[in-house]
Amino acid sequence: MHSWQAGMMKAYLRFQRVVSPPRRDLVVEKDRADLEAMACLFRPLGKVECRPVNAAGIPAEWILPADLIAGRTVLYLHGGSFNAGSIGTHRALAANLALALRARTLIIDYRLAPEHPFPAALHDAAAAYEWLLGQPSPPSDLILAGDSAGGGLVLSLLIDLRDRRRPLPRMGVCLSPATDLTMSGASIRTHAASDLVLETRNMRQSVGVYLRETDPRNPLASPMFADLHGLPPLLLQVGSDEMLLSDSTEFAARAEAAGVKVTLEVWPRMQHVWHFAASFVPEGREAILHVAQFVERHFAE
Repeated sequence: MHSWQAGMMKAYLRFQRVVSPPRRDLVVEKDRADLEAMACLFRPLGKVECRPVNAAGIPAEWILPADLIAGRTVLYLHGGSFNAGSIGTHRALAANLALALRARTLIIDYRLAPEHPFPAALHDAAAAYEWLLGQPSPPSDLILAGDSAGGGLVLSLLIDLRDRRRPLPRMGVCLSPATDLTMSGASIRTHAASDLVLETRNMRQSVGVYLRETDPRNPLASPMFADLHGLPPLLLQVGSDEMLLSDSTEFAARAEAAGVKVTLEVWPRMQHVWHFAASFVPEGREAILHVAQFVERHFAE
Protein backbone atom coordinates (compact mmCIF):
# COMPACT_ATOMS: atom_id res chain seq x y z
CA MET A 1 0.00 0.00 0.00
CA HIS A 2 1.26 3.47 -0.90
CA SER A 3 2.17 5.30 2.33
CA TRP A 4 1.11 8.86 3.07
CA GLN A 5 4.80 9.69 3.48
CA ALA A 6 5.49 8.53 -0.08
CA GLY A 7 2.53 10.62 -1.21
CA MET A 8 3.95 13.67 0.56
CA MET A 9 7.36 13.08 -1.01
CA LYS A 10 5.76 12.92 -4.45
CA ALA A 11 3.82 16.14 -3.75
CA TYR A 12 7.06 17.82 -2.66
CA LEU A 13 8.78 16.72 -5.88
CA ARG A 14 5.87 18.05 -7.96
CA PHE A 15 6.08 21.37 -6.12
CA GLN A 16 9.81 21.54 -6.80
CA ARG A 17 9.14 20.99 -10.50
CA VAL A 18 6.79 23.98 -10.46
CA VAL A 19 8.96 26.43 -8.50
CA SER A 20 12.23 25.25 -10.08
CA PRO A 21 11.51 23.72 -13.49
CA PRO A 22 14.25 21.73 -15.24
CA ARG A 23 16.85 23.94 -16.89
CA ARG A 24 17.29 23.95 -20.65
CA ASP A 25 21.06 23.49 -20.37
CA LEU A 26 23.07 21.34 -17.99
CA VAL A 27 24.80 23.32 -15.23
CA VAL A 28 26.97 20.79 -13.44
CA GLU A 29 27.90 23.04 -10.52
CA LYS A 30 24.21 23.70 -9.79
CA ASP A 31 23.31 20.02 -10.02
CA ARG A 32 26.10 19.17 -7.58
CA ALA A 33 24.97 21.86 -5.14
CA ASP A 34 21.33 20.78 -5.40
CA LEU A 35 22.21 17.17 -4.63
CA GLU A 36 24.31 18.21 -1.64
CA ALA A 37 21.40 20.31 -0.34
CA MET A 38 18.88 17.50 -0.80
CA ALA A 39 21.10 15.08 1.11
CA CYS A 40 20.75 17.25 4.20
CA LEU A 41 17.05 16.33 4.36
CA PHE A 42 17.76 12.70 5.25
CA ARG A 43 19.69 10.88 7.94
CA PRO A 44 20.95 7.42 8.87
CA LEU A 45 18.47 5.20 10.71
CA GLY A 46 20.99 4.28 13.38
CA LYS A 47 24.43 5.05 14.74
CA VAL A 48 27.47 4.42 12.57
CA GLU A 49 31.13 5.36 12.73
CA CYS A 50 32.47 7.19 9.67
CA ARG A 51 36.20 6.86 9.12
CA PRO A 52 37.96 8.55 6.15
CA VAL A 53 40.47 6.38 4.31
CA ASN A 54 42.64 6.48 1.19
CA ALA A 55 41.73 3.48 -0.99
CA ALA A 56 44.58 3.16 -3.50
CA GLY A 57 44.54 6.91 -4.07
CA ILE A 58 40.75 7.14 -4.17
CA PRO A 59 39.16 9.32 -1.43
CA ALA A 60 36.89 7.00 0.53
CA GLU A 61 35.13 6.50 3.83
CA TRP A 62 34.45 3.45 5.93
CA ILE A 63 30.92 3.39 7.36
CA LEU A 64 30.90 1.05 10.32
CA PRO A 65 27.82 -0.13 12.24
CA ALA A 66 28.31 -1.38 15.79
CA ASP A 67 27.12 -4.97 15.18
CA LEU A 68 29.32 -5.92 12.24
CA ILE A 69 29.39 -9.43 10.85
CA ALA A 70 33.11 -10.17 10.65
CA GLY A 71 34.49 -9.86 7.14
CA ARG A 72 31.27 -8.84 5.40
CA THR A 73 32.15 -5.83 3.24
CA VAL A 74 30.24 -3.58 0.82
CA LEU A 75 31.79 -1.36 -1.85
CA TYR A 76 29.19 1.36 -2.48
CA LEU A 77 29.15 3.42 -5.70
CA HIS A 78 26.99 6.54 -5.45
CA GLY A 79 24.65 7.93 -8.09
CA GLY A 80 24.46 11.43 -9.53
CA SER A 81 24.31 11.14 -13.35
CA PHE A 82 28.10 10.56 -13.49
CA ASN A 83 28.70 14.29 -12.90
CA ALA A 84 27.43 14.85 -9.34
CA GLY A 85 27.24 13.06 -6.01
CA SER A 86 29.81 12.38 -3.34
CA ILE A 87 30.48 10.57 -0.10
CA GLY A 88 28.54 13.36 1.61
CA THR A 89 25.44 13.15 -0.58
CA HIS A 90 25.14 9.38 -0.21
CA ARG A 91 26.45 8.83 3.30
CA ALA A 92 22.97 8.32 4.79
CA LEU A 93 21.91 5.85 2.10
CA ALA A 94 25.15 3.88 2.37
CA ALA A 95 24.87 3.95 6.17
CA ASN A 96 21.32 2.57 6.06
CA LEU A 97 22.50 -0.30 3.87
CA ALA A 98 25.46 -0.88 6.20
CA LEU A 99 23.11 -1.04 9.19
CA ALA A 100 20.70 -3.44 7.49
CA LEU A 101 23.45 -5.69 6.15
CA ARG A 102 25.60 -5.43 9.31
CA ALA A 103 28.51 -4.87 6.95
CA ARG A 104 31.44 -2.50 6.92
CA THR A 105 30.80 -0.31 3.91
CA LEU A 106 33.32 1.57 1.81
CA ILE A 107 31.88 4.52 -0.13
CA ILE A 108 34.21 6.25 -2.57
CA ASP A 109 34.51 9.63 -4.26
CA TYR A 110 35.16 8.44 -7.80
CA ARG A 111 36.08 11.07 -10.38
CA LEU A 112 33.20 12.91 -12.05
CA ALA A 113 32.46 14.25 -15.53
CA PRO A 114 32.93 16.58 -17.27
CA GLU A 115 36.37 17.01 -15.70
CA HIS A 116 36.92 13.26 -15.84
CA PRO A 117 34.80 11.52 -18.49
CA PHE A 118 34.38 7.79 -19.10
CA PRO A 119 36.14 5.56 -18.13
CA ALA A 120 37.58 7.46 -15.13
CA ALA A 121 34.74 6.50 -12.76
CA LEU A 122 35.06 2.83 -13.71
CA HIS A 123 38.84 2.92 -13.26
CA ASP A 124 38.43 4.42 -9.77
CA ALA A 125 35.83 1.80 -8.81
CA ALA A 126 38.17 -0.95 -10.03
CA ALA A 127 41.09 0.53 -8.09
CA ALA A 128 39.03 0.64 -4.88
CA TYR A 129 37.89 -2.94 -5.45
CA GLU A 130 41.48 -4.11 -5.92
CA TRP A 131 42.37 -2.28 -2.71
CA LEU A 132 39.61 -4.21 -0.92
CA LEU A 133 41.00 -7.47 -2.30
CA GLY A 134 44.18 -6.63 -0.38
CA GLN A 135 42.23 -6.50 2.88
CA PRO A 136 41.90 -9.59 5.10
CA SER A 137 38.39 -10.55 3.93
CA PRO A 138 38.09 -12.79 0.81
CA PRO A 139 36.13 -11.85 -2.34
CA SER A 140 33.38 -14.24 -1.25
CA ASP A 141 32.59 -11.78 1.56
CA LEU A 142 32.41 -8.75 -0.76
CA ILE A 143 29.21 -7.12 -2.03
CA LEU A 144 29.06 -4.47 -4.76
CA ALA A 145 26.19 -2.00 -4.39
CA GLY A 146 25.19 1.29 -5.98
CA ASP A 147 22.30 3.48 -7.06
CA SER A 148 21.38 5.11 -10.37
CA ALA A 149 24.64 5.88 -12.22
CA GLY A 150 26.41 4.00 -9.43
CA GLY A 151 24.16 1.00 -10.00
CA GLY A 152 25.24 1.00 -13.63
CA LEU A 153 28.87 1.25 -12.50
CA VAL A 154 28.36 -1.84 -10.31
CA LEU A 155 27.37 -3.83 -13.39
CA SER A 156 30.16 -2.32 -15.52
CA LEU A 157 32.69 -3.20 -12.84
CA LEU A 158 31.43 -6.79 -12.63
CA ILE A 159 31.79 -7.15 -16.40
CA ASP A 160 35.25 -5.59 -16.31
CA LEU A 161 36.40 -7.87 -13.47
CA ARG A 162 35.08 -10.95 -15.23
CA ASP A 163 36.77 -10.02 -18.52
CA ARG A 164 40.08 -9.40 -16.75
CA ARG A 165 39.67 -12.69 -14.84
CA ARG A 166 39.80 -10.97 -11.48
CA PRO A 167 38.05 -12.48 -8.43
CA LEU A 168 34.35 -11.61 -8.43
CA PRO A 169 32.38 -10.48 -5.37
CA ARG A 170 29.66 -12.58 -3.78
CA MET A 171 26.82 -10.54 -5.34
CA GLY A 172 25.73 -7.20 -6.76
CA VAL A 173 22.93 -4.89 -5.58
CA CYS A 174 21.63 -2.21 -7.96
CA LEU A 175 19.10 0.44 -6.92
CA SER A 176 17.40 2.08 -9.92
CA PRO A 177 20.47 1.41 -12.09
CA ALA A 178 21.29 3.19 -15.35
CA THR A 179 22.17 0.33 -17.71
CA ASP A 180 21.51 1.79 -21.18
CA LEU A 181 23.15 5.11 -22.01
CA THR A 182 21.61 5.08 -25.49
CA MET A 183 18.40 5.96 -23.59
CA SER A 184 16.45 3.74 -25.97
CA GLY A 185 14.29 1.97 -23.36
CA ALA A 186 10.53 2.37 -23.75
CA SER A 187 10.08 3.86 -20.27
CA ILE A 188 12.33 6.81 -21.14
CA ARG A 189 9.37 8.01 -23.20
CA THR A 190 6.35 6.45 -21.51
CA HIS A 191 7.37 7.48 -17.95
CA ALA A 192 8.68 10.98 -18.67
CA ALA A 193 5.63 12.51 -16.94
CA SER A 194 5.46 10.16 -13.96
CA ASP A 195 9.18 10.45 -13.09
CA LEU A 196 9.54 13.51 -10.86
CA VAL A 197 13.27 13.05 -10.18
CA LEU A 198 14.84 12.59 -13.62
CA GLU A 199 14.31 14.73 -16.72
CA THR A 200 15.00 13.68 -20.31
CA ARG A 201 17.03 16.69 -21.53
CA ASN A 202 19.20 16.74 -18.41
CA MET A 203 19.82 13.00 -18.70
CA ARG A 204 20.87 13.26 -22.34
CA GLN A 205 23.23 16.13 -21.60
CA SER A 206 24.69 14.30 -18.60
CA VAL A 207 25.36 11.24 -20.74
CA GLY A 208 26.96 13.49 -23.35
CA VAL A 209 29.48 15.07 -20.97
CA TYR A 210 30.24 11.66 -19.43
CA LEU A 211 30.79 9.73 -22.67
CA ARG A 212 32.10 12.49 -24.97
CA GLU A 213 33.18 10.51 -28.05
CA THR A 214 32.60 7.04 -26.55
CA ASP A 215 29.93 4.91 -28.23
CA PRO A 216 26.99 4.69 -25.78
CA ARG A 217 26.69 1.01 -26.71
CA ASN A 218 30.15 0.34 -25.25
CA PRO A 219 29.38 -2.51 -22.81
CA LEU A 220 31.49 -0.94 -20.05
CA ALA A 221 29.42 2.23 -20.33
CA SER A 222 26.06 0.55 -21.00
CA PRO A 223 25.99 -2.91 -19.39
CA MET A 224 22.75 -3.60 -21.27
CA PHE A 225 24.85 -4.40 -24.37
CA ALA A 226 27.43 -6.61 -22.66
CA ASP A 227 27.86 -10.35 -22.70
CA LEU A 228 26.45 -11.07 -19.22
CA HIS A 229 27.47 -14.69 -18.67
CA GLY A 230 29.36 -15.57 -15.51
CA LEU A 231 28.20 -12.68 -13.33
CA PRO A 232 27.38 -13.29 -9.65
CA PRO A 233 23.79 -13.13 -8.30
CA LEU A 234 22.16 -9.73 -8.77
CA LEU A 235 19.37 -7.81 -7.07
CA LEU A 236 17.76 -5.00 -9.06
CA GLN A 237 15.19 -2.72 -7.42
CA VAL A 238 13.36 -0.09 -9.46
CA GLY A 239 10.26 2.08 -9.04
CA SER A 240 7.31 1.63 -11.39
CA ASP A 241 7.14 5.41 -12.00
CA GLU A 242 10.75 5.70 -13.19
CA MET A 243 12.06 6.59 -16.61
CA LEU A 244 14.76 3.98 -15.94
CA LEU A 245 12.25 1.17 -15.41
CA SER A 246 13.22 -0.41 -18.75
CA ASP A 247 16.89 -0.21 -17.77
CA SER A 248 16.15 -2.73 -15.01
CA THR A 249 13.47 -4.92 -16.58
CA GLU A 250 15.27 -5.37 -19.92
CA PHE A 251 18.67 -5.86 -18.27
CA ALA A 252 17.22 -8.47 -15.90
CA ALA A 253 15.73 -10.38 -18.85
CA ARG A 254 19.07 -10.35 -20.70
CA ALA A 255 21.00 -11.40 -17.59
CA GLU A 256 18.62 -14.29 -16.89
CA ALA A 257 18.95 -15.43 -20.52
CA ALA A 258 22.73 -15.48 -19.96
CA GLY A 259 22.32 -17.75 -16.93
CA VAL A 260 22.74 -15.12 -14.21
CA LYS A 261 20.69 -15.46 -11.03
CA VAL A 262 18.68 -12.23 -11.02
CA THR A 263 16.15 -10.98 -8.51
CA LEU A 264 14.12 -8.10 -9.99
CA GLU A 265 11.81 -6.02 -7.78
CA VAL A 266 9.53 -3.41 -9.34
CA TRP A 267 8.11 -1.27 -6.54
CA PRO A 268 4.66 0.16 -7.30
CA ARG A 269 4.39 3.97 -7.54
CA MET A 270 7.96 4.57 -6.36
CA GLN A 271 10.25 7.27 -7.72
CA HIS A 272 13.90 7.03 -8.72
CA VAL A 273 16.08 5.76 -5.80
CA TRP A 274 13.30 6.18 -3.23
CA HIS A 275 15.66 4.45 -0.78
CA PHE A 276 17.28 7.87 -0.36
CA ALA A 277 14.31 8.95 1.80
CA ALA A 278 14.29 5.89 4.08
CA SER A 279 14.34 8.08 7.18
CA PHE A 280 10.93 9.43 6.10
CA VAL A 281 9.36 7.03 3.60
CA PRO A 282 8.47 3.52 4.89
CA GLU A 283 8.86 2.02 1.42
CA GLY A 284 12.50 3.11 1.50
CA ARG A 285 13.08 1.21 4.73
CA GLU A 286 11.21 -1.82 3.39
CA ALA A 287 13.25 -1.88 0.19
CA ILE A 288 16.49 -1.78 2.20
CA LEU A 289 15.14 -4.65 4.32
CA HIS A 290 14.61 -6.61 1.09
CA VAL A 291 18.27 -5.94 0.22
CA ALA A 292 19.28 -7.38 3.59
CA GLN A 293 17.10 -10.45 3.03
CA PHE A 294 18.64 -10.98 -0.42
CA VAL A 295 22.14 -10.72 1.06
CA GLU A 296 21.38 -13.12 3.92
CA ARG A 297 19.82 -15.63 1.54
CA HIS A 298 22.91 -15.70 -0.68
CA PHE A 299 25.35 -15.88 2.21
CA ALA A 300 23.36 -18.85 3.55
CA GLU A 301 23.60 -20.75 0.25
